Amino acid sequence: MKVLLIDVNCKYSSTGKIVYDLYKRLNADGHEARIAYGRGDVIDEPGIYKFGLDWETKIHAGLARITGKNGCYSPKSTARLIEYIKEFKPDLIHIHELHAYFVNHGQLLAFLKEQQIPIVWTFHCEYMYTGKCGFAYECQGYKSGCGKCPYVRQYVSSLFFDRSAKLLAEKKESMDGLNIKAIVTPSQWLANKTKNTYLYQNNIRVIHNGIDTDGIFYPRQKDTALRSQYDIGENERLILAVAPNIMDVRKGGQMVLDLAETMPDTQFVLVGADETKRHSKNVQLIARTKDQDELARWYSEADLFIICSKAENFPTTCIEALCCGTPVVGLDECGTKETAPEPYGTFVKVDIAGDEQIKYAATLEALRQAVDTQLARGLTVDSVRNYAVESYDNAVMYIEYLKIYKD
Repeated sequence: MKVLLIDVNCKYSSTGKIVYDLYKRLNADGHEARIAYGRGDVIDEPGIYKFGLDWETKIHAGLARITGKNGCYSPKSTARLIEYIKEFKPDLIHIHELHAYFVNHGQLLAFLKEQQIPIVWTFHCEYMYTGKCGFAYECQGYKSGCGKCPYVRQYVSSLFFDRSAKLLAEKKESMDGLNIKAIVTPSQWLANKTKNTYLYQNNIRVIHNGIDTDGIFYPRQKDTALRSQYDIGENERLILAVAPNIMDVRKGGQMVLDLAETMPDTQFVLVGADETKRHSKNVQLIARTKDQDELARWYSEADLFIICSKAENFPTTCIEALCCGTPVVGLDECGTKETAPEPYGTFVKVDIAGDEQIKYAATLEALRQAVDTQLARGLTVDSVRNYAVESYDNAVMYIEYLKIYKD
């Protein structure tokens, strides 16, 4: 079986790791898999092709902000992808993310529709059933065709125009008639939302994200050198947060900082900041890193992993922490809670109604109590890891995807 995996990234970022894992396992299993991706460093490995042109991606991003239209540019990059598909002649195409300014949706999907190539499509966010948003938050506008977007200046951002209604109409037209065999979501939360959109007639399945639980994300020995490097006491309680652009409003870094102010006896480390620096007496900021071994050391060193994102599908960081033996606390938003059911996680529901300041203070207090609740459970590293390996090893993910491919 010849399978082409398409994503914005390869090997790095949450989706890029998933794509690379599937590629390796398919080839090891006697199939012929290739990856075509749009952004990031050029990866010099057989069967991996970066079709996106960086200069065109920058133009696409600029035009999207000016015109309000995303996924309508990058003709040369898209033509390169189409030629690669023609050359490879895959039996199946597995699409992941198509946003992030690197491909022309209409151009690509028109070709796939014409060729009727079987498609498996993994939704890692809400982008394909909204006009422009990766996450719709509380907005229900996509159910009636979008327009008057409350998040027009958020990613995918437009500086001047709201084209969300037009973009959603174009997505519907492009998706109609494709040979989609399955739409996969990593969380039940996203599956349920997708079933309530124009895509409801598709075969919608749930497959949890998987990671490398043996070679990378496994418990490490306690690391006094790591603590010493960042002036963290050997016996101090440590809470870790990890996210790309962690100080972005969606990722919740500011809430972690505010929580740290209420817990002066606990050290906090936030990975994914703009720079590495000591933020305060009990908060260390660390710049984003591609070093997976370094991340695994931090996951293993922490007593708890915390996630305060406002919107996530099925965050890989949570399952990376669990695989390193570290339980999770955080906000019960979107699909996050599904990653760490009790007793492996404790999550706080955020009230929608009420005064913002009072609600925020109450959320911080609930998070502080969640930390105490989770630590009081006294889970062993082995018990947390065993659950994670059984649920989230990339071999488990691969078997589930292979069933769909063969179907």
